[in-house]
Amino acid sequence: MEQHTLTYKIASESEEMEQIYRLNYETFVEEIPQHEQNQSRRLIDKFDQENVYIIAKDRGEVIGMIAVRANRPFSLDYKLDNVDDYLPADAKPCEVRLLSVKSKYRKTAVFYQLVNHLVSYCLEKQFNMALISGTDRQIRLYKRIGFEPFGPMVGTEGAMFQPMYLTEEKFGTSTKAFSKVMKEKKDSSKQLNFLPGPVAIRKEVEEAFKKSAISHRSDEFMEEMNVVRARLCELVNAKHAQIIVGTGTLANDLIAAQLKQLPGKGLILANGEFGYRLIDHAGRHELQYYKLEKPWNESISMIEIEDFLSTYKDINWIWTVHCETSTGYLYDVQRITEVAKKYQIKLCVDACSSVGVVPVDLKGVYLASAVSGKGLGSYPGLAIVFHQETIVPNKEIPRYLDLGEYAIADSVPYTHSSNLLAALSEAVKQIDFESRYTLANAARKMLTDAGFTILGNEQYSPGIITIALPDSISSETIGHQLKEKGIIVSYQSDYLLKRNWIQFAFMGDVTLKGFEAAFAILRQMMERNSKG
Repeated sequence: MEQHTLTYKIASESEEMEQIYRLNYETFVEEIPQHEQNQSRRLIDKFDQENVYIIAKDRGEVIGMIAVRANRPFSLDYKLDNVDDYLPADAKPCEVRLLSVKSKYRKTAVFYQLVNHLVSYCLEKQFNMALISGTDRQIRLYKRIGFEPFGPMVGTEGAMFQPMYLTEEKFGTSTKAFSKVMKEKKDSSKQLNFLPGPVAIRKEVEEAFKKSAISHRSDEFMEEMNVVRARLCELVNAKHAQIIVGTGTLANDLIAAQLKQLPGKGLILANGEFGYRLIDHAGRHELQYYKLEKPWNESISMIEIEDFLSTYKDINWIWTVHCETSTGYLYDVQRITEVAKKYQIKLCVDACSSVGVVPVDLKGVYLASAVSGKGLGSYPGLAIVFHQETIVPNKEIPRYLDLGEYAIADSVPYTHSSNLLAALSEAVKQIDFESRYTLANAARKMLTDAGFTILGNEQYSPGIITIALPDSISSETIGHQLKEKGIIVSYQSDYLLKRNWIQFAFMGDVTLKGFEAAFAILRQMMERNSKG
């Protein structure tokens, strides 16, 4: 059995529910004769609408489940009189039912993992006791987990059950295995990182970063620098790439310094935070430019761009973001490139949040910025500027902002970091556009099916999903609560707080399993805060 293929989650999809009904039938009709047979071979529990189903999946197949509910009367109340008389006075019970694991998985860790996730749910909901009607076939197993029998056996011949309960204390003390589970749940500092930067780092990238530092003047360093630059150029179809110690902001300042050397005016597109940051870059460098502005998240059409260019004949360059990180809006760079070529003007692109996330073709783009973090999946600290034309030094530009100085020195005119370069080199090898799209599409479907309001559609970047929360629920509160549970989302930027938005970024080492875990917790937080 390949345990690494198994995932555990709270059931949320229609096909998962259908499989639950069939597994329910197989277990409690065919194996344990508790219900009558039917032609559909489906068994829908009478408390189905109240149940929370924790399931185990092997790829797409539901192979185990356990249901939990808190509403009284419990099913056990119908089988045993005066249930509360058997319980401690301070009991805050939930009921656990419908425990089922497919036969070929029963000698694996599936049962323990299902209970592991049950523990998480019970602690989250602040229950201190779980009640169960344990089949007489598995009483020994339940006791090993920590369930304690109470009251008489109930049921009918061939389907007898022992009422049992599990206390929070027993969760952690009954067996070594379960004690370990509880320690992991309460003490683990592992987080799920859904930030656009710093992103979650793959193990291979982390190991590359840990290599001993070497001189940036060594032949070994220069060889790796040239290899990484070549890989980056191949990735985006650019002729040249310069790698500088710095951030995306520095990369855009390098572009602004080059734009200042061009005659005429420019046109800057803006429909979100980072478009307006380009305007700020331009203002600080005293560039001459026009602005084509739209409200946040509103599309800027090709017709509007062409109308602007045909009206203002002195425009000599366009500057735009590719992915507007504040919303996930993805500009059509290919079509803007065609328009720029038609009007014989230069195009510059801020691609910091798109390179490594979506396929990017910079053929025909004059200058473009990127960073080592974000979509490329490495540590922050390296700025990248792509260019198609040869660029030479210019003494009118401050040394650190002079792209020509980097070009003539193979990106190493000044001190560099071998650790950051080694990590970036490894990260570029790990880029996988297909899995990114698959993850984003699955996440979008889960969110929309659950009733969340998200910005845009599948045409938006798969690297950013922006959720607009209802006015009655604070994005800051949700963000803080998720953080307490080890789920790190983007919510603290002023522009997100102002609009009551949170964001899930899929730019680093993020998996669907990780998002499903985060999604389940998010739904719990939303439910709790909506009631509050």
